[in-house]
Amino acid sequence: MDSIGEDLARAVAAKDATALSALLADDVDFKGLTPGRVWEASDPDGVVDVFFGHWFEPSDTIEDLVDVTVGDDVADTSRVSYRLDLRNDAGAQVAEQQAYFRTTDGRISHLRVMCSGFRSRPGEPTSA
Repeated sequence: MDSIGEDLARAVAAKDATALSALLADDVDFKGLTPGRVWEASDPDGVVDVFFGHWFEPSDTIEDLVDVTVGDDVADTSRVSYRLDLRNDAGAQVAEQQAYFRTTDGRISHLRVMCSGFRSRPGEPTSA
């Protein structure tokens, strides 16, 4: 059976707003960290907007979910990390996210995500 962490990674990789929203509690407590900013949201629509309106733009094509690692729980908090190969106007990129989350009634009620930011994919040409 898939874990909710794996489901989170798959929803992000597919840029599937409906699937991501369905994983989240109505009053989700979300905080995210990217290289240049801290993000917050308190409902599924807000979290979806952060992921697919700011972190991954329509011009960002996620080509592959390269790796998903579900870690051991830290008391009541679960962990998942995932790496994405993507392509955008800057060329081939890679990004990794670490997520810590808690669930209530089978949905994510507390979510913390740290993103590496987009990095040029090693061995791939980049656009100028």
